[in-house]
Amino acid sequence: MRLFLALNLPKKERQRIHRAARPLREGELPVRWVDLEQYHVTLKFLGSVRKGALDSIRHTLDEVTSNTAPFDAAVTGFGAFPTIRRPNVLWAGVHATPELRCLKQDLEWGLAELGFEKETRAFHPHLTLGRASSDGAGLFRGLDELVASLDLEAPFVVRAVDLMQSRTSSDGVTYTLVHRARLTGGD
Repeated sequence: MRLFLALNLPKKERQRIHRAARPLREGELPVRWVDLEQYHVTLKFLGSVRKGALDSIRHTLDEVTSNTAPFDAAVTGFGAFPTIRRPNVLWAGVHATPELRCLKQDLEWGLAELGFEKETRAFHPHLTLGRASSDGAGLFRGLDELVASLDLEAPFVVRAVDLMQSRTSSDGVTYTLVHRARLTGGD
């Protein structure tokens, strides 16, 4: 099973982000757009995991979230990886609050005890909106101005961390909820 940990936003916030990103989708860019039902913030990619490891992962996830209180977060602005001029991924950014950073770090430490490698790259929380289907020179000319003109402020409350399964087929990628761990710290 290919698994990852995610924050799944409420439907209302996904719709708000989708509306705000409309000018990007209408820009005739060579991009495969992600369906708004699949918008999420990846906290950690676990990769291919044996079914026998699921109980340990669930336990660690439940333990971390039981010590974490729900907190406010916000989607703010748009951008691209690796650069806005030659993007591979177009995204909506999530403000990396201290609470979100602590949650991410606690998950990294807990999962490291199960043998998962700790992430060493800087944490840039985001929702993937689309993936470039071409990287030809000049195809994304003007994207930087377009992104700068877009306004987005979508606050939401982080109440759970979801263990998700990713499946790839000829129809694309589908995500399935495997386990939801609610943030209950401070209750």
